[in-house]
Amino acid sequence: MGIVRIGELADSVSVPAKTIRYYEEIGLLPPPERHPNGYRNYDEPAVDRLRFVRAAQAVGFSLGEIKEILAFHERGEKPCGHVLDLVDRRARDISERIAVLERMQADLRRLSARAAAAPVPDGAYCHLIEHSATGGPG
Repeated sequence: MGIVRIGELADSVSVPAKTIRYYEEIGLLPPPERHPNGYRNYDEPAVDRLRFVRAAQAVGFSLGEIKEILAFHERGEKPCGHVLDLVDRRARDISERIAVLERMQADLRRLSARAAAAPVPDGAYCHLIEHSATGGPG
């Protein structure tokens, strides 16, 4: 790809130029070389790095996690062990969220079953909600 300006880089990786500037600001991308007119010029390693950032985001890594992975690389270390730890942690987090959602689903099904059998009192906003929080009838 050679040397490209920010607009060309943005188009090639499908991110807005504003995002690229933000990535520079937070240290995900190193500051590019600038011409006297102020234009940013990105070289092939910057293009590759931005593609890596986008790929890491696509598999669910946060910008902070991506920054950590890049730091390993910059120190000349292989980040794959760290990445594996992050993947394992993410899998555990997802399992925990699934368990919480399954409990919520069971609660909602119980509420629905009670609602089908409960009379609607006069003047209530919605007896399902009012009594579900207090544990009262409904």
